[in-house]
Amino acid sequence: MKLSNSALLALAISSITATAYAEPQSQAFNPVTINTGNAQSEATGFIEGQTIGGSTRNWYANEQLKRGGKFAYKKDGVSTPTDRRINWVQGTIVKYNSGFTQGTVGFSTELAAYNAVALERDRENLASNNGGAPGTRPGAGNNRTLTKEGGDAQGQWSKLGLANVKARISNTTLTAGRMNFSSPQVDVISNRALPSSFQGVALHSEELTNLAFDVATFDRNSPRTEESLSKFRSEYGAIDAEADHVNTAGISYSPFASLTTSLWATQAEDIWNQYYFGATHVLGDSSVLSLTTGLNYYKTQEEGKAKLGNIDNDTYSLSFGLTHQAHTLTFSYQEVNGNEYFDYLHETNGIYLANSLLSDFNGPNEKSFQVSYGLNMAEYGVPGLKFNIYQARGWGIDGTHYTGTGYDGIQSQDGEHHYEYGIGSTYAIQSGPLKATTVRATYTAHRASENQADGSINEFRLVTTIPFNVL
Repeated sequence: MKLSNSALLALAISSITATAYAEPQSQAFNPVTINTGNAQSEATGFIEGQTIGGSTRNWYANEQLKRGGKFAYKKDGVSTPTDRRINWVQGTIVKYNSGFTQGTVGFSTELAAYNAVALERDRENLASNNGGAPGTRPGAGNNRTLTKEGGDAQGQWSKLGLANVKARISNTTLTAGRMNFSSPQVDVISNRALPSSFQGVALHSEELTNLAFDVATFDRNSPRTEESLSKFRSEYGAIDAEADHVNTAGISYSPFASLTTSLWATQAEDIWNQYYFGATHVLGDSSVLSLTTGLNYYKTQEEGKAKLGNIDNDTYSLSFGLTHQAHTLTFSYQEVNGNEYFDYLHETNGIYLANSLLSDFNGPNEKSFQVSYGLNMAEYGVPGLKFNIYQARGWGIDGTHYTGTGYDGIQSQDGEHHYEYGIGSTYAIQSGPLKATTVRATYTAHRASENQADGSINEFRLVTTIPFNVL
């Protein structure tokens, strides 16, 4: 009997499902109970628990614009176009953590000195974005190497990247000062030689099992390639629309052993209110076949003085990843419902969407689809070595109905489309004096229609990160 294509597909899906259930991931319910553990009771003392360590990162990127896109640099006071930009920076972090003092209420401190050395200092190679040229974002400048007026690199610079004090009772910790923070809307971004950080007050509580609470308020961020502190602004909107405060709160809940969820709300004062829901579910066993499903949803609306104008945006991504031993194949769909960009806070990684790659695939009314493949060579006797390859396409970008004031030029995007592909490899040293050192090499190509914001570009990055411990 000859089977139809539909029947064959149904059989294939049925066999995959059956295999996934062969050695199932536990679907057991996790009740919420009082956490009987007490982190503060295990405090060893301010001096006794102290550590000194850090990391040094060699960060190299070589970009070339295509299809007429140009960077620009100053030559004899005249803006001169070039299609290539090279950044090479050595970033070092030296970090001190005290232990918590003993007692009902414990206190500790965290300090980290950040230092950057520009290994590439030629202003021609450090060219910044020439506002209005195809393939560039107006006003973006060089956000990879700290440059002086005129475009020359600042050869070396340092700052206090982290400086905070902490108070802990039981499993609840209050942090005040400059800190790392991680959430779907305010998240440390570490894709440069040095990471960002945030100044404010944050409370994290794990008094219940499977349920954690966070609340925080920030008034400044410490950018990746700047010495000073800055107010928060959006990644894609007008650069003069700044928020005096960013307030955020969220819960993380694991109702089942296989399911994690989180719900967050963030106010960027006088810019927007943004809400997030995320869920990840794992089914099956990766030694046979497992299915990982991921959902990310953001709702954004203007707030207060609405410095970016009216905003009404619903954006989501849905991904399905099949893993069999060393191999993972993932399909991701993403959709923006709104006449403006899906936007997030600048100097944060506050975009937990599946198709946020070199391009964020976040244009007005954009739809996108990605296919990616990952290979973990540990299964073949080479632990620490991984490869990945992907392709993503975006279409239907339409900003012609935008009537706001914060996203200048978006109205010219009418039926825009683009695609991106990339290949990468990572190796982490497994033992010896350089244990945990990682080397990451990536090559990415992006091609866009005339008015798509990211333009056409090729980029090669090579990043080596070496951790170290002093105490």
